[in-house]
Amino acid sequence: MVKPIGSRVLLEINVKEETTASGIILPDQAKEKPTKGKIVAVGRGRYENGSLIPPEVKEGDTVIYSKFAGTEIKQNDKEYLILNESDILAVIDDVEESAEKELVQHA
Repeated sequence: MVKPIGSRVLLEINVKEETTASGIILPDQAKEKPTKGKIVAVGRGRYENGSLIPPEVKEGDTVIYSKFAGTEIKQNDKEYLILNESDILAVIDDVEESAEKELVQHA
């Protein structure tokens, strides 16, 4: 497993096969870059004025991040992204996420 250092985090990206309304599978070049992922590993944090500032996020958090942030890597047929914690824009609340899933299931 890849272990991020400093204030970096490792995200698992949910890459879904996208199709058009008529059933055509879109190639990778035509897809929107994902901006949501699940944190699978977190670095120790960053040093500021000699003190270690721990990360604000933790393993298991689902986050929204900047569209062009980070470095993509592939390991064991899964896609990951290593990015700086400062590129994370928001943490998605579990309540919000389960409500979103429920809406999708009933649609």
